[in-house]
Amino acid sequence: MNKFISGLKFDKNGLIPAVIQDHKNKEVLMVAYMNDVAVKKTIETKRAHFYSRSRKKLWLKGESSGHVQKVKEVRFDCDGDCLLVKVEQVGGACHTGYRSCFYRKLKDRKGNTAVSGKKIFDPDKVYKK
Repeated sequence: MNKFISGLKFDKNGLIPAVIQDHKNKEVLMVAYMNDVAVKKTIETKRAHFYSRSRKKLWLKGESSGHVQKVKEVRFDCDGDCLLVKVEQVGGACHTGYRSCFYRKLKDRKGNTAVSGKKIFDPDKVYKK
């Protein structure tokens, strides 16, 4: 595993972007960042771990919501500077209550947007705000 991790190109902050995709239907669920520890824990536990840039700490996806990501496959791009993590998503991936963080889309050339998904959970209840 160390050989794999040492072959990745982390940015100046020690992070690498990770695109998270549903392993069955190919839906892009979210994009997050991993440091070397998060990559290692993701591979070891088969559960997605990330580095929170805002909280400046490692976190297991679903640690507070229960909406975990069971890792099925890890890929990396030709430059080694981006990961693609294919997962089985339990619950929603987005902290706003949607299955995917990409629930909004550009509707027209004027810049209008539309919601293209529906909420699958109430974030106030899940995160007890």
